[in-house]
Amino acid sequence: MTLREAQVGQTVKVVKLHGAGPVKRRIMDMGITKGQLVKVIRVAPLGDPIEVTVRGYELSVRKADCEMIEVELVEEA
Repeated sequence: MTLREAQVGQTVKVVKLHGAGPVKRRIMDMGITKGQLVKVIRVAPLGDPIEVTVRGYELSVRKADCEMIEVELVEEA
Protein backbone atom coordinates (compact mmCIF):
# COMPACT_ATOMS: atom_id res chain seq x y z
CA MET A 1 0.00 0.00 0.00
CA THR A 2 1.24 3.52 -0.69
CA LEU A 3 0.75 6.69 1.33
CA ARG A 4 -1.65 7.91 -1.36
CA GLU A 5 -3.98 4.97 -0.60
CA ALA A 6 -4.07 5.71 3.15
CA GLN A 7 -7.34 7.18 4.42
CA VAL A 8 -7.77 10.37 6.43
CA GLY A 9 -7.21 9.69 10.13
CA GLN A 10 -5.08 6.57 9.57
CA THR A 11 -1.61 6.25 11.04
CA VAL A 12 0.82 4.32 8.88
CA LYS A 13 4.45 3.22 9.15
CA VAL A 14 6.85 3.86 6.27
CA VAL A 15 8.17 0.54 4.95
CA LYS A 16 10.15 1.65 1.89
CA LEU A 17 10.86 4.70 -0.22
CA HIS A 18 10.83 4.22 -3.98
CA GLY A 19 12.23 6.58 -6.58
CA ALA A 20 15.74 7.84 -7.03
CA GLY A 21 17.89 10.92 -6.84
CA PRO A 22 16.23 14.25 -6.13
CA VAL A 23 12.74 12.78 -5.61
CA LYS A 24 13.88 10.40 -2.86
CA ARG A 25 16.04 13.16 -1.32
CA ARG A 26 13.04 15.56 -1.24
CA ILE A 27 10.94 12.97 0.58
CA MET A 28 13.71 12.26 3.09
CA ASP A 29 14.31 15.99 3.65
CA MET A 30 10.71 16.22 4.88
CA GLY A 31 11.54 13.72 7.62
CA ILE A 32 9.77 10.83 5.95
CA THR A 33 12.16 7.89 6.37
CA LYS A 34 11.88 4.12 6.76
CA GLY A 35 10.22 3.19 10.06
CA GLN A 36 8.69 6.66 10.57
CA LEU A 37 5.03 6.97 11.64
CA VAL A 38 2.89 9.21 9.44
CA LYS A 39 -0.71 10.28 10.11
CA VAL A 40 -2.92 11.44 7.24
CA ILE A 41 -4.84 14.50 8.43
CA ARG A 42 -6.41 15.88 5.26
CA VAL A 43 -6.63 15.34 1.51
CA ALA A 44 -7.36 18.22 -0.87
CA PRO A 45 -10.61 17.90 -2.87
CA LEU A 46 -8.79 16.80 -6.02
CA GLY A 47 -6.39 14.58 -4.08
CA ASP A 48 -3.35 16.86 -4.31
CA PRO A 49 -1.73 17.67 -1.94
CA ILE A 50 -2.10 15.23 0.93
CA GLU A 51 -1.51 16.76 4.36
CA VAL A 52 0.20 14.58 6.94
CA THR A 53 1.75 14.81 10.39
CA VAL A 54 5.35 13.57 10.67
CA ARG A 55 7.43 13.94 13.84
CA GLY A 56 4.95 16.49 15.18
CA TYR A 57 5.05 18.68 12.04
CA GLU A 58 2.23 19.15 9.55
CA LEU A 59 3.39 18.76 5.94
CA SER A 60 1.81 18.92 2.51
CA VAL A 61 3.06 16.13 0.27
CA ARG A 62 2.52 15.94 -3.48
CA LYS A 63 0.30 13.13 -4.72
CA ALA A 64 3.12 11.88 -6.99
CA ASP A 65 5.51 11.73 -4.03
CA CYS A 66 2.94 9.86 -1.92
CA GLU A 67 2.83 7.14 -4.56
CA MET A 68 6.56 6.51 -3.96
CA ILE A 69 6.16 5.96 -0.21
CA GLU A 70 5.28 2.34 0.63
CA VAL A 71 3.52 2.06 3.99
CA GLU A 72 1.76 -0.42 6.26
CA LEU A 73 -1.21 0.29 8.49
CA VAL A 74 -0.49 0.65 12.21
CA GLU A 75 -3.08 -0.86 14.52
CA GLU A 76 -3.94 1.69 17.19
CA ALA A 77 -4.77 0.41 20.66
